[in-house]
Amino acid sequence: MPPAAPQSDRPNPLLAAWTAPFGMPPFGAIEAADFLPAFAAALAADRADIEAVRDNPAEPSFENTILGLERSGAALDRVCNVFFNLTGADTNDALRAIEREIAPVLSRHGSAMYLDDALFARIDGLARRIDELGLDAESRRLLERYHRMFRRQGAGLPDEVRTRLASIGERLAVLGTRFTQNVLADEQDFVLPLESEADFAGLPDDLRAAARQAAQDRGLPGHVITLARSSIEPFLQYAARRDLRHRAFQAWTSRGERGGATDNREVVAETVKLRAERARLLGYPTFAHYRLDDTMAKTPEAAQELLRAVWGPARDLARREAEALQRLADRDAAGPLAPWDWRHYAEQVRHERFSIDAAAVKPYFALSGMIEAAFSCASRLFGLSFTERPDLPRYHPDVRAWEVTGPDGGLVGIFLGDYFARPSKRSGAWMSSFRRQRRLDGGARPIVVNVMNFAEGSGDVPTLLSFDDARTLFHEFGHALHGLLSDVTYPALAGTSVPRDFVEFPSQLFEHWLEQPEILSRFARHYQTGAPIPDDIVERLLSSRKFNQGFATVEYVSSALVDLEFHLLPSADTIDVAAFERRTLESIGMPEAITMRHRTPHFQHVFGGDGYSAAYYSYMWSEVLDADGFAAFEEAGDIFDPEVAERLRRFVYAAGDLRDPKDAYTAFRGRLPSPEALLRQRGLAPTQSQSGL
Repeated sequence: MPPAAPQSDRPNPLLAAWTAPFGMPPFGAIEAADFLPAFAAALAADRADIEAVRDNPAEPSFENTILGLERSGAALDRVCNVFFNLTGADTNDALRAIEREIAPVLSRHGSAMYLDDALFARIDGLARRIDELGLDAESRRLLERYHRMFRRQGAGLPDEVRTRLASIGERLAVLGTRFTQNVLADEQDFVLPLESEADFAGLPDDLRAAARQAAQDRGLPGHVITLARSSIEPFLQYAARRDLRHRAFQAWTSRGERGGATDNREVVAETVKLRAERARLLGYPTFAHYRLDDTMAKTPEAAQELLRAVWGPARDLARREAEALQRLADRDAAGPLAPWDWRHYAEQVRHERFSIDAAAVKPYFALSGMIEAAFSCASRLFGLSFTERPDLPRYHPDVRAWEVTGPDGGLVGIFLGDYFARPSKRSGAWMSSFRRQRRLDGGARPIVVNVMNFAEGSGDVPTLLSFDDARTLFHEFGHALHGLLSDVTYPALAGTSVPRDFVEFPSQLFEHWLEQPEILSRFARHYQTGAPIPDDIVERLLSSRKFNQGFATVEYVSSALVDLEFHLLPSADTIDVAAFERRTLESIGMPEAITMRHRTPHFQHVFGGDGYSAAYYSYMWSEVLDADGFAAFEEAGDIFDPEVAERLRRFVYAAGDLRDPKDAYTAFRGRLPSPEALLRQRGLAPTQSQSGL
């Protein structure tokens, strides 16, 4: 049953016509109390739409069945898009309570559609005679996708199996919501106060300012370090106090594993068990086999092959890196190198080897300059223009809005940027949308948002980014372009609605433009003097790209391998999550001084929902594509070559899920890539120097 709908004489802004420019959501008028009645009304409307398709007495056709489903649920999409964007980027106690209530309701609603025998019979009949329907390629793709979606949810299976699948789906929705909220609670609960001058030893001025701003944001005196990545990572790099680094690192890596109400270990255990059961009911040996059947990799063995090909060279390089860092730790009489030491000593080696002081580099990477750089690259590649629109409704004062137009001056979409860390926002960085693109029924242009967690500047100092922060901005903007440039008929195929191990290709590819000297010299300018970043610093930054890649690759690949191992279990009736993680890491020879990039109890990619479950390998799979893909521009002799850019736009950024990803990549590049480009990019190829740090 849907949630109860409290009665109110006030019109519900989520259900009324949205009259703001470009159909923007009326954020200022929306209250938490509006969501449950809006969900109730939207769910009822969607059920009516679906039942109308199912009960249509006419013979099933593409128009009355597939397009009927494609047109259904407009109100529900609108309410969900607003609600779940807010629960990620600007949540509160009221929204969290609604999220816990609505998650199982939405799961039941989806199961009722996917497991409806009569509805599936219409779709299945169309799929069986697809060659007789005279469909164009895009419509054929849509029918195939609907048929596959229904089959993967259990359509056509016996009643008792479908009933159990629905129950599992509902429970997994509850568990995913609990997992995410537990992680956020642990992140909000911890701060590390910096009280004496000794606590500030080694910290650059911008980190001190950020710590003061973080305290003010929480209504606290003084300075605090938080578990936002933009706070904790630079603290681990610069803090001279090893005991404080240890304390902060332990809090960071123990999120979701602290006992009590927010402990996620039992949540993970039940999630793994239910996912394994779901896969068996659907006819797959494991959840990993089920999950990857609808990806580029196709099988977990293919994903493992790539990860293991990278793991050996990365671990060997990391061990050599550790030896170099241990020498610095010995100099400080710190004892054996520990995980909370790695970033600290690696930063010292980076400075010594490349004469790069990250604190001295950050003044050249003002947030405003990096936004302008990303926009400029999009303009030169795809002819886009960005006009800031402060008049548009926004869900938080920090959010900025831009109208995006194409080469002909026509509207491409609306881009929102939400860049600063705050207690109401979950950690990390991501792209999402409030509306997807479509050409169907008069069309709609997308409303896309990038969410970051940068430490906001204060006083006379603007928000300054590390080079890694700037890369994150370009990465997420690559996702945003994938949504903005979408040019398809059907919303189910639009934008980022592609297999998980292809969706990171457009974002990771866009990162390459940040690293081009002509981009850095133009947009990386000192926030005080306006002077461009010196050529010698650019050269050293780029020369240091492969620095510490053993560490970076090991912390990522270990996370991806643990993810796969959990989901390769054929059953998991009793599982000790911490012990399983530990045994898996021991079996691959995990270096003691490195931890997983995302330990299991706070691995939101995998357990905060189904997005990257058994698929965290996707970032590396896509890196094979991006390492090879950018070479197309280099081979053309112009990183903005118009012909290459047009192929990239047509077959990747604008194409959504119009074709199989392998066909899409081949249409862009002319061939499929090989992993060698990735190994060279990360400095892991056998021909690279083997001297470590």
